[in-house]
Amino acid sequence: SCACITHCMYPILLHTHRYTSSGAESALQRCVERLGELQRQSGERGQEKRELEERTKALQKQLANAKVREHELEDNLQLLRQQREVQEKEAELQRLREDLRRRGLDSYEDEYRRLQRETDRLRKEQARAEGHKLGQEDQVRHTQRELQADIYKEADSRHRDMLITLRTTQMATTDLEKYYKALDRAITRYHKLKMEDINKIIKELWIKTYRGGDIDTIEIRSDDEMEESGTIRARRVYHYRVVMIKGETVLDMRGRCSAGQKVLASLIIRLALAETFCINCGLLALDEPTTNLDRENVEGLAQALADIVKERSQQKNFQLMVITHDEAFVELLGHSGYADWFYRVSKEVGECSRIRRCSFSGLDH
Repeated sequence: SCACITHCMYPILLHTHRYTSSGAESALQRCVERLGELQRQSGERGQEKRELEERTKALQKQLANAKVREHELEDNLQLLRQQREVQEKEAELQRLREDLRRRGLDSYEDEYRRLQRETDRLRKEQARAEGHKLGQEDQVRHTQRELQADIYKEADSRHRDMLITLRTTQMATTDLEKYYKALDRAITRYHKLKMEDINKIIKELWIKTYRGGDIDTIEIRSDDEMEESGTIRARRVYHYRVVMIKGETVLDMRGRCSAGQKVLASLIIRLALAETFCINCGLLALDEPTTNLDRENVEGLAQALADIVKERSQQKNFQLMVITHDEAFVELLGHSGYADWFYRVSKEVGECSRIRRCSFSGLDH
């Protein structure tokens, strides 16, 4: 049994020896000391925590006292403002009392009578308004009974249809107004461009034709105005006039030019209109174009016609027809080189007309 006890104690002794030889006991001692140190520090931190909690409670108490003080100050300020308002009202009341003493009671009696009259007037108006109200109520009841008639049935649907028609018409009117304005601007610009082209051609023909020195050129001036025609939209009307220009001076030709100048201006304007608007027209006819023209202007007109024929020579259907008794003018046209012969119309015995084709070369003899 002793051997058995020794065999059982041996592992314990072995572990004890290992424990003492490995220094675990000193480590345990150090842990115990470290634990005591930590417990001491924990106690100190607990004390600090309690102190901080006490300070927090003190600060909260001070904050609550400060809020109470703030409310007291606000109440005091409100009291001061009310006291100041009371003083102002008392001063105003004193001023009114003094005003009453100065004006006396008569003015207030007059004011009372005036207010009494105004009250009577308002009462009468009230009575009239009540009577009018009763009449209107009767009219409303009568109208409501009329609305039950067959003529007013489906009035909402008919009103809706008419409203749709009205809105559609208004939209169409708005669109037509836009189209009208765009068309009016386009026509105005087209008119301006064509007038510039016409005056340019007139100037060129006048310089080539007119041999005098009193007129540099002529122009067509247009003044437009809006003419009321009984409709909603006014109609634009142009008033044309022919002016003659000499340097910076511009005068109307009407009543200021000779018969020859008038004829020449008429011919040139017609040629310019034909050049501008009838570019695809192949026939240009002139009847007695040299009437009232002197020799120099006749030569200028012939040269201008020759230039027109030259410019239109590439147009296949172009033809110039001149009817005249002026053989000198015919001879000038023949010298232009664009015609070889002409037709002469004469009367034979028996009042019959005869047409003969003649050569320009025969006019030289």
